[in-house]
Amino acid sequence: MFNLSFNYLQNIKNFIFPFYKNKELRFIFKKLQEGFPKDKEVTKFVGGCVRKHILGEKIEDIDVATILTVDQIKEKLSGTNLKIIDTGIKHGTLTIVSKNQKIEITTLRKDIKTDGRHAVIQYTDNWQLDSERRDFTINAIYLNINGKIFDPQMGTIDLKNKNVKFIGDPQKRIEEDYLRIIRFIRFKIMYDINVEKTTSDAIKQNLDGIKKISKERVLIELLKILELKSVLNINKNQNLKEIFSMIFPEFLYLDRLERLKKIYNINNTNKEILLAVLLIDDNDNHEYFSHKYNVSNRIKENLKKIALQLTHIKKNKDFFEKDLKRNVYIFGKNHLINLNLINFSINSKIKTQEFFKITKKILGSNVPKFKIDGDYLKKNGMREGESLGRALKLIEKEWINNNFEISNKRVKELIEKNFN
Repeated sequence: MFNLSFNYLQNIKNFIFPFYKNKELRFIFKKLQEGFPKDKEVTKFVGGCVRKHILGEKIEDIDVATILTVDQIKEKLSGTNLKIIDTGIKHGTLTIVSKNQKIEITTLRKDIKTDGRHAVIQYTDNWQLDSERRDFTINAIYLNINGKIFDPQMGTIDLKNKNVKFIGDPQKRIEEDYLRIIRFIRFKIMYDINVEKTTSDAIKQNLDGIKKISKERVLIELLKILELKSVLNINKNQNLKEIFSMIFPEFLYLDRLERLKKIYNINNTNKEILLAVLLIDDNDNHEYFSHKYNVSNRIKENLKKIALQLTHIKKNKDFFEKDLKRNVYIFGKNHLINLNLINFSINSKIKTQEFFKITKKILGSNVPKFKIDGDYLKKNGMREGESLGRALKLIEKEWINNNFEISNKRVKELIEKNFN
């Protein structure tokens, strides 16, 4: 009921206060338009912000296309309070940052030559030609500052029908940039999981081309996929599942998503939970994935920690029972809830009612508070310095091991024995 109400209110807000009426955006468009006749439109919104505007969804990122070159943009915005960042000058892209907005603006272009990874481009002032070089019809919908749509590829119709369709010949578009295969999967999962045979065949014939793309670019697209609410439905279409598995053979356990769906709130998709569910096994599959895609240290360490904890849970039945208070204090409730969720998804022997029973215990547990601090230690004869921190860690460790109890007498004994 909440989600329906939220979406309804979001739609009302988008209708009454559309994003393009924002004062900062209108100021930027006005500055860029200076020197041109009114009937010569210099700048339009494009991409995700237009799609989400049409669908009444919340807009987070704003992409803009313009007939101006990066030098012309800089010149027109000089003397304003806007910050201009060179994010991709060789591609004709700048980022404009105002007080409340961050806009990526790119010069119109057409592809002259492509090799599946890089494209030789030529700047243009022709909106039709710019639309023809984009990947999908739903990404080639333009919107001017007054809310008027320019739709040269009929993307609004496809968006209405939730049809993710390549512009022109799928084979040709894929060969221009093999990353479009993964982007196609992302948009299909986002809007409609059905894949027509012609597109499916074109994708399968070009899968080897993905090897030409840097692992960093592939990982960025993958993480975007894992952030989608509807990613849990990937098993519903065998064609889509097969293509995904061919691209990411490390994801051996897509079937685990069916168990995850039983107990997971899809409105709060967590990519790190999904990575753990889809990767972790007894053969260190997650380590191979981390190495192959050179993932961030945070993701790598998180997967490593969860894998070790799952092994511990398998061997120690008291992890969520007698040791719960200890684990809640050390790891926090949120982490334990996620760990319980991952453990349930991986282990088919755990019943749903057992999962909810453990979750209830975690939520209802009291987190002990360690009341001894540096001031306490200084009052008991310790000096300021590194030894203060080491003393606190030693005392806290004994406090935890003694079921979160320690006497003042014992604290003084530890100080005298180890630090005096």
